[in-house]
Amino acid sequence: MLYQVSKASKSFGADVVFEDVTFEIRGTEKIALVGRNGCGKTTFLRCISGEESFDKAAVSRQNGITVGYLSQRVLEHDERTVEEELRLLYEPVFALQKRMNELEEKMLSDASDAVLSQYADLQEQFEQMNGYNWEAEMKTVFTRFGFPLEELRKKIGEFSGGQKTRIAFVKLLLSKPDILLLDEPTNHLDLEAIEWLEGYVRNYPKAVVAVSHDRMFLDRISDVVYEMEYGRMKRYSGNYTNYTVQKANDLERQQAAYQRQQKDIERLEALIEKFRYKKNKAAFAQSKIKYLERMDRVEVSQADTRSFKARFTPRLKGGERVLQTEHLQVGYDHVLADVTMEIRRGQRIAILGANGTGKSTFVKTLMGILEPLGGSYLYGHQIETGYFDQQLAQFTGGKTVLEELWDAYPDLDRTTVRSVLGQFLFSADDVFKTTDVLSGGEAVRLSLAKLLLQHANFLILDEPTNHLDIPGKEALEDSLRDYAGTLLFVSHDRYFISRLADSLLVFEDGGAKFIPLTYAEYTEQNAAVEQTRKEEKEMQRAQTPPRALSPESLRREIARTEKAITDKEAEIEEMKALRYEPEYYHDYRKMAELEDRIDDLQNEVEKLMETWEKLSESV
Repeated sequence: MLYQVSKASKSFGADVVFEDVTFEIRGTEKIALVGRNGCGKTTFLRCISGEESFDKAAVSRQNGITVGYLSQRVLEHDERTVEEELRLLYEPVFALQKRMNELEEKMLSDASDAVLSQYADLQEQFEQMNGYNWEAEMKTVFTRFGFPLEELRKKIGEFSGGQKTRIAFVKLLLSKPDILLLDEPTNHLDLEAIEWLEGYVRNYPKAVVAVSHDRMFLDRISDVVYEMEYGRMKRYSGNYTNYTVQKANDLERQQAAYQRQQKDIERLEALIEKFRYKKNKAAFAQSKIKYLERMDRVEVSQADTRSFKARFTPRLKGGERVLQTEHLQVGYDHVLADVTMEIRRGQRIAILGANGTGKSTFVKTLMGILEPLGGSYLYGHQIETGYFDQQLAQFTGGKTVLEELWDAYPDLDRTTVRSVLGQFLFSADDVFKTTDVLSGGEAVRLSLAKLLLQHANFLILDEPTNHLDIPGKEALEDSLRDYAGTLLFVSHDRYFISRLADSLLVFEDGGAKFIPLTYAEYTEQNAAVEQTRKEEKEMQRAQTPPRALSPESLRREIARTEKAITDKEAEIEEMKALRYEPEYYHDYRKMAELEDRIDDLQNEVEKLMETWEKLSESV
């Protein structure tokens, strides 16, 4: 057991965040921590990291384990360049490299087995620390977070607060703690960066605990899910999708068991009532009373199923041609993208692209918030637009929720306004909250309520799922799935895109390309292209003659390859032994993953054997 906490509690004043929870991290588990906004997930991570403390808990952890958690205090030296800051992480690698260089000098005059063995041990440590690839690793992680390579030489003080947070994230990943704690790691990352991060986390050789509202991210990285609900925690095996299925099945079983028991109780109470006053049956009735008193009552778990329910409906049908752009140039001081496209009635188009390619600038231009830098755009006959972005969800002025909506639609009566607010979970005294104290999710729901009442036939949405928790995202998806109008939206939430979009508008290389594919079809097509490129590169590499090695280097390379073969073969045997573990043969998904891993290892051994044969022929 890497880390375990039991009977953990945390309160802020009279508010209990969580109580009597048990949580554990085993080995290299990838754990998703899920729950509604405000349920205490971030507080729990901060307690594990040590930034906060549990009020009460029994904590046990392996000696010497390191815990990494993204903190604003990670970067403290503004005068250092980013490269200088990140190179500090590799000081142990540099020290080991120095010792290896010293031994290489010694081996010129002393090639004894003792010296060679010492060098081999150091080399193994060096490889485990990724010593041969540290610089490539550093640059890869840095650029994957949206930074140009040349900004490694910029001083930390020259970056904005948001950029510093991303640099801190880079440093956290490169530090490779034994337990990596991630709180909403996909926020503000584009799709390419999110997909890269998924692969990084999935293959991270140590434990990860992630809080995220990105369902696809959780699906792809997690093998365990902890749900936090009503201050309690429950552990589920498998990824996010498995968790949702298991939870639904558990609730169904509990409900069935509860109903069976209630029928049994009713039957026994009827018998007791029938016989308790009869002398010859009194003992029988008394035994049934005691049986009922001793009965373990089945309780149905309380599930938080609250979600807003709304239906977006257009006032007018509108023309067949919704929007046409002709070399529409969008940007601020320079052109970010040149867009030529046509949108037809009923289409549902997701806008994709890396950060900074002009996605939000494009929709702001369509809404008249920004002036175009060139070209033109034209809406069709009777097209009425409804627009959402995060700026609209930032309310000022101190109005109440009720006043904010009613002032926007003064012709509506109080009952209708209250009804609409109720659909978006503003009920009872919630409608008298002032808008300046609303949470991010509440502000988004209020903005969506205002959008609903527009009854537009063309909805343009810019990151509508930001600040919504998973139930909120699912509710918005359900609200829009039956929308009869046209939909154009920017989103980094791939589940949201997958459920709603029938085509894509991809911003890249200064333009925008319309792709008449769903997101699943698009990613499948990209994967096939990437696989072809990979195969072509491998063919080129195979045809490139290897550089000549010195006799000493050749001997070391042969020894290294032999050791790698031995290690891989031992790993294969360990994997094969897992086939007989209940954890695997009772779970077809895990068994399939295990078999895939065994196949991959066997392929790696074959390639290593080919390398060994070529090296041996060169001796």
